[in-house]
Amino acid sequence: MLNDQPHLLIVDDDERIRVLLQKFLVRNGFLVTAAREAAHARRILSGLDFDMIILDVMMPGEDGVTLCADLRNDRETPILLLTAKGETEDRITGLEAGADDYLAKPFEPKELLLRINSILRRVPPSEAEREVPKVLHLGPLRYDMERGELWQDEDLVRLTATEVQLMKIFSATPAEALSRTELVEKLGRAGGQAQERAVDVQITRLRRKLEADPKQPRYLQTVRGAGYMLAPD
Repeated sequence: MLNDQPHLLIVDDDERIRVLLQKFLVRNGFLVTAAREAAHARRILSGLDFDMIILDVMMPGEDGVTLCADLRNDRETPILLLTAKGETEDRITGLEAGADDYLAKPFEPKELLLRINSILRRVPPSEAEREVPKVLHLGPLRYDMERGELWQDEDLVRLTATEVQLMKIFSATPAEALSRTELVEKLGRAGGQAQERAVDVQITRLRRKLEADPKQPRYLQTVRGAGYMLAPD
């Protein structure tokens, strides 16, 4: 069941590694969100908590060690650092920044899986539940990722089957734009302009349930040249 799946955030500027790790970890029972660099990770973390963060050290812009140290100022989420550097001094630097563990590239995916499970076993269940609500807030609405339900106060907002699918897709990558082509693919439909136009219609309908003013969307935004993006509070 979804509520038994630990939710991991992978932060790595190498798209190949992100995709491979995401597929591998999903196959092994995890819910996975990916970020391409530190700034992207910060946007995601501003609206969502995780059971664990897997963080690459060597990234353009803000590096993983700096991000790790900053995250430690206000959260206790377990952090596993990944890096091409395997020297003792680099491992110590990462651990001093607040990382729970450190894995040097290249590594076997099974070793990463063992490290993840080992770290998660150290987190008391009550603490994990408190830190990871898996709820996105959209103004007066809240989206329960575990149940796939949208609520306004005590009232359940009725969603069509396609709208349920779209909310699950968007909530897995908050603050990240998804193209119409990607949405068609994730919805499991055949490609083509007709299906992309159908996605536009579904987005319009979903906005009527999410937005105070659907014509000026705050939460389900259009990103020029990129697609659509869910932007929680």
